Amino acid sequence: MSKLQKPKHHIFVCASFRAGGEAQGVCDRKQAKSLIQYLENEIVDRGLDDVLISSTGCLKLCDHGPVMMIYPDNYWYGEVNEDAIDEILDALEEGEPASDYLFAS
Repeated sequence: MSKLQKPKHHIFVCASFRAGGEAQGVCDRKQAKSLIQYLENEIVDRGLDDVLISSTGCLKLCDHGPVMMIYPDNYWYGEVNEDAIDEILDALEEGEPASDYLFAS
């Protein structure tokens, strides 16, 4: 049995899911699901094998949506779009936050 490799970073993206399973809210209306797919593609293209991506229920930060958080760094990014993802991943590869989109750390 092979040993599970623990990810270096875990990226959580708000997908506005509610307890009933329906996506509703700012992040969903601002295309968070397509951003998750873009993020997945970028992770693969960049060879970032040590990064895991998960969609989440509502993170209750709608004023900043779409919202993305990187663990264990505790970087919270808001108003994320494809350009933001590119900058965030560039910064992640350099070991620092992408300050233009950072609203909490």
